[in-house]
Amino acid sequence: MSALHASGFPEDEIRARARQGAARVFPPASAYGSELFGADGRGGDDVLDRTRLVPPAFVPRRLEKLIELAREPLYRDVDTVTDIGGLPAELPVYVSAFGSTQVASRDLGVAAARQAARLGIPIVVGENIGPVNGTGRLGEREGRTLLGRIAAYQGALEDSGGVVVQQSTEDADAEIWNLVYSDTSVRPLVDAGRLAFELKVGQGAKPGLGGMTVVDAADAERLQEQYAVEPVLGDGTSRVLRSGSPGTFTEEILAHQVRLMRNNFPRARIWVKLPPARDVGEAAATAWAAGADSVTVDGAEGGSGWAPLAFLHDVGLPLAECLRRVRPGPEECLLVSGRIWEGARAAKALAAGARAVGLGRAALLAVDEDPEAGLDRLVAALALELRLIVSALGKYHPRDLDSEDLWHPDTSYAAPRSSLTTTARVP
Repeated sequence: MSALHASGFPEDEIRARARQGAARVFPPASAYGSELFGADGRGGDDVLDRTRLVPPAFVPRRLEKLIELAREPLYRDVDTVTDIGGLPAELPVYVSAFGSTQVASRDLGVAAARQAARLGIPIVVGENIGPVNGTGRLGEREGRTLLGRIAAYQGALEDSGGVVVQQSTEDADAEIWNLVYSDTSVRPLVDAGRLAFELKVGQGAKPGLGGMTVVDAADAERLQEQYAVEPVLGDGTSRVLRSGSPGTFTEEILAHQVRLMRNNFPRARIWVKLPPARDVGEAAATAWAAGADSVTVDGAEGGSGWAPLAFLHDVGLPLAECLRRVRPGPEECLLVSGRIWEGARAAKALAAGARAVGLGRAALLAVDEDPEAGLDRLVAALALELRLIVSALGKYHPRDLDSEDLWHPDTSYAAPRSSLTTTARVP
């Protein structure tokens, strides 16, 4: 190594790029399929984490509950049953989309589906499961396929929950929604009103980019006409990067797509997933105005199977800022995800305007820890914390949480609600 040194500069990283070139733009290729990636907080303090939940001294709603029950109410009296984008749920919680990476496509995806169904919470089936793992028709192995994952959820489904099938621009040619909507095995979900389709405009880990996976040379040759395929990983193997199109959207295109979905799939709920974009508020308002049942927003903290390191660290709005910019009306359903794993962060997101929160990396880690009951236990802990917090705030349903329940130490964020209240909506 040269004796030259650069004081105050990221010398090690610069030298690594000089050795590895474009491969350094991504996590090590050897980590693909065994690690989960997402924002690490390098960009600064998390506003949502630094926000505190603040119970009041006077609790008139507790008095109402006391009169209703004819006894002092307890945290167990908090009702968590929630409508999530038209799907019934036992909690204001859903399982976020798992893509086609090896981590998600092993038995973890199927195990997560079964546990989510038992819990009575919806699950989103990731956008490129069908194109990469197959649909489950024509003799394809069921476990990793699109219909295989849906079947695993259906097999354990009881009174609450539902399946949300994501589709992006790279799924469009495969007509995933048409396939699912017309498949006889999915008919029970359709008849029960427990099926939704989600248009993926973007995601938290890599806003502005399409889906990315690592494939071997044989798959790369097969996929190169549909995707951008480049050998930029530099790990000494034949694996290469496969990138999909991010899609092209304007206000008119998004509104037209939502209306088209409602027309083509009248018995399915319509969801739209947005990235942490600077105009996320306008995009959400456009989707709701066009008839979307739900808008999902990933904060930049959202995880991903694979994304450039610069996007994980430095691109996209944090979840707290997304919540500040998106203002749902009373009947509009906003769902959010981004480093959600416990009850306090979930409660803060709900108080800041969300209807429900999504478990992504946390759900996969829980299922990886115990494929039979890991997600069950993770959600049980979150549910207990959420009930305790809601009760402490003098309320008895998560939908009653509001900005009055939040406080942030930086007074520049404050915007008093009235002469009697100095708390503000989380930024």
